[in-house]
Parts: sequence; C-alpha cells; structure tokens
Amino acid sequence: MTLKLIDCTLRDGGYYNDWNFTNELIEIYLMAMEAISVDYVELGFRSFDTKGFKGGCAYTTDSFILQLNIPAGLKLGVMINGSELVNHELGVVGALNILFTPAKESHVELVRIACHLHEFEAVLFGCTWLKNQGYKVGINLMQIADRSEDEVEQVAELASKYPIDVLYFADSMGSMTPENTSAIIAVLRRKWSGAIGIHTHDNMGYALANSMRAVQDGVTWIDGTVTGMGRGAGNVKTEYLAIELAEHRDVKTNIIPILALINKYLRPMQIIHGWGTNSFYFFAGKYGIHPSYIQEMLNDSRYNEEDIIAVIEHLCKVGGKKFSLGALEAGRHFYSGEPTGSWKPAELLENREVLILGTGSGVKQHRLALENYIRKAGPVVIALNTQTELNGDMIDLRAACHPVRLLADCREYETLPQPIAIPVSMLPNDVRNAFGNKVLLDFGLIVRQGCFEFHQNYAVAASSLVIAYVLAMVTSGKAKNILLAGFDGFNASDPRKAEMDDLIGFYKNSEGSLPLLSITPTLYNISTTSVYAL
Repeated sequence: MTLKLIDCTLRDGGYYNDWNFTNELIEIYLMAMEAISVDYVELGFRSFDTKGFKGGCAYTTDSFILQLNIPAGLKLGVMINGSELVNHELGVVGALNILFTPAKESHVELVRIACHLHEFEAVLFGCTWLKNQGYKVGINLMQIADRSEDEVEQVAELASKYPIDVLYFADSMGSMTPENTSAIIAVLRRKWSGAIGIHTHDNMGYALANSMRAVQDGVTWIDGTVTGMGRGAGNVKTEYLAIELAEHRDVKTNIIPILALINKYLRPMQIIHGWGTNSFYFFAGKYGIHPSYIQEMLNDSRYNEEDIIAVIEHLCKVGGKKFSLGALEAGRHFYSGEPTGSWKPAELLENREVLILGTGSGVKQHRLALENYIRKAGPVVIALNTQTELNGDMIDLRAACHPVRLLADCREYETLPQPIAIPVSMLPNDVRNAFGNKVLLDFGLIVRQGCFEFHQNYAVAASSLVIAYVLAMVTSGKAKNILLAGFDGFNASDPRKAEMDDLIGFYKNSEGSLPLLSITPTLYNISTTSVYAL
C-alpha cells in the first residue's frame, strides 16, 4: 500500500485571510513541505469568483505559480468548487477549458473537484476532460456522512465508470467517529475499487483518529493542513500526519522546517484568527451543524457564550448542515409575518415615567442611588432579560424578545418573580412552552430594518434586540418619558456600539418617540444626567 500525503494549508487556510499569503511565506511553506516529503501541495483554488479582493491562492493561476520558487520535485495541485462548474454559463467542460491549459503546459499536476452529491454526476464529465488534458483527477465528496448507504453506494458505482484517480470523502461537519469512517469506506468499497482519500475535520477532536482508522481500512490518500489551519475547527494537522505516517511511507521526514514555519508565521496567525477545536465546534460537530456558523459567531463580538449555545440549539431544531448567513441572522431576527399580541402596555405605562435597567455595570455600581430614586419617584421599572443587580422588589416586570436569549434564559426566568413581557403568540411552541406557568405579557413584535412604529398591542422595531423591543413597547404604552440605567456601552471599535447607536438613531427619528435620558454613564449617543442629581 502506497500512501499519498497531501497538504492543503494555503487552500483551506485561505478562508481566514482571503488567500492573501505573501510570497515569502509561501516559499518557506513549500520548503517545509519538501522537507516532510509530501506527495502533493494543494496550493489553492482555481475560481471564477471575483467579488472582493482575494490573494493569489484563491485563483492559483499558472502565471501566479511562475512567481514562486518551487522546490524541485514538489508536485502541485489545485481545487475547484463543483458548484462553480455546474452553474457556469458554458457548462462544466466549458468552464474547465477557461481555467486549465493542458497539463504539459502547467506546473499543476493534480486537480480536485469538491462537490455535493447533487453536483456529482454533472462534474464527472469534467473529470474525463481533465484526464484527457493530462491531469491527475480527484473528486472530493462533501457532507457524505449524512447520506444513506444506498446513496453512497450509487455514487461509488457511478464514479467507477469514469477516469478518476482518487475518490475523496470529507468529514464536512467534523461529526464523524472512527467507526463512522470505517462504515463509509466499507460502503464505497462495494462499488469502487480505485484509490480512496479522506479529508478530516477536528470539531470533536477525532481528525487524527479518523485519518489513521482510514489508513487501517485501506485509504491511501490522506490530506491535512499545518496546525490544522482551515475553516472552523480546522483539519487534521499535517505535522502530526507526517509523524504518524512515517512508518508507512518510507520517505525522508524532517519536521524542523515545518516547526519553524509554525512558530514564525502560522502560530501568530492562529492567535489572531482562532482556528482549532473548542467546545462550540465540538457541539456543532456532534449535532451536524456547519462549522462556519461557529466561526462567524466567534468572530462577532455581539455573540456571547450563551448566545452561541442557544444558536446551536436553535440550529439543531431548524437544521444547520448548510451554512447561510441569513440563517444565522434568523437566530437573531426571526420575527416575521403579521404581528399579534394580547397585552396593551398602556394599561400599566400611560403617562408614567419608565426606568429601563440594562445589564451594564452601571446598575451594580450605582445600585443604592438607583434604589433611592425608585422609592422617591416611583417609576415603572423594567429589567431587560434576567438582570438581577437591583432589589427584585423594585422591578415591576421584565422584558425579553431576542430569540437567542429566550432560548438561553428560559429556565432562569422560573426563579424570578416578575411577569415577563415577550411576543408570546409569535414564538415557536418549543420556546413558548419552555416558560411553564410563568406570567407572560403578550406584546407583539415585528422586526423591520431602520424602522419603529407604535401600536396598542404590538410594535415594529428596528431590531430584535431586547432594548429595541422595550423602547417600542414603552412608547406604544404612551409613557411620559424614559430613563435608562446600565447602558454602559462599548468602545468605538466594537460593532455593538455602532449597532446600538444606529438603533437609538432610528428610534429618535421615529414619529411618536419619547425623550431618552441615561442616569448612569453611557458611551452611547444618549443624553445623560446623574442619578445622584435627581
């Protein structure tokens, strides 16, 4: 059995830096790959996507490769997404004819096509064309772990009719175990007698174990990335594979250059970008959720730990195998359709002053002054979500609407005595039922970007953030004015500050809006006074 070790660091790792690697890094990387005797370096993609700036490894053209100092004997490969071929106006073969010259005129020797099962049959014609051009050809099947045995067997049978050098499968969700790996290999072997390859992800920490189990089961093409660099939790580490596979490959393996590459270039990048497995990726892998959801949330400071877990739970229910930024935003903004509600907040709020308690440290720091003011002035006090810094007897009601926080906090509400204002009738049954016998005040909500409207039993708000909901509810309830405490804010570089300032601006410019006054320190664009001066 002859094993092939492929490294795809620059191709898979490019998702973090738009494939914008310096020539210096690339050449040091290539020397490190030569030192561990990889069989192929997958240098990047070939792509038609010209939206936004991307570096040379997003396209890996022959002219780009000519700029590089390639060690003698090091073989290069590229990958193309099957969706770009299938959706091209000239068809699969026409698209390939634009991207590739005959192999004898190129430094590229291996072409892998990544595709889902629904694209598989269409790209097979491209495999024949590439073989005729002199390339080694592989197909990389994505999300195969979610397919039935019959579907996998049919793919293997179809592949056997075309000139494919290696049939790869990818653990796209990082959800496979060594036992799953063996099972898929066994099904492929029923109809496919050629070389099999595997691309493992490390969401659950099984990437190396899955790769080594695949070797035991006869898989002969294994790929990885240095430090595991890749989307989400990343991949099996090439430096580990080089060590583990040394006894199977009978080649020179000097790992010192790769360790130098890691220390000088990749470890600093990893600190910035944060690839590698963690608890969130583990959960995503366990429940078959696309790791890009986790990557996006970890890179967005608006999501805290509870938010991320709640989004994972939400995606478990609605499905999260295919990444969609819209689906992620739906976890934050899922109120749509006709707004309904049975509670009219004017019954409680009309012509009264309202104090809204945020979750910032200003509430705790100025607690005594706030409590003194409440005793003296008697405002209606509304706490956002589960904020508990103030004496509970002084809080009249709580409000919640952000779907993520509702999922995260529903159990905690059971221990809090106040009624909760939420868009009850607009919630899914599983969320609604999670509150048990809690007193719920049903004020409806519809989210519409850049807009506030105020009605008796529902409102339109510019966001599903709870502060937007409460501002809309209090204004619909015809309160006299609004005081804010605990809205400390964020520094100017934090996207949450811009989001909140935009929201406040939309509110202030809406017909019927009420005066806002923060009585504890805030960085938001809100007029401020001191609770001690009231």
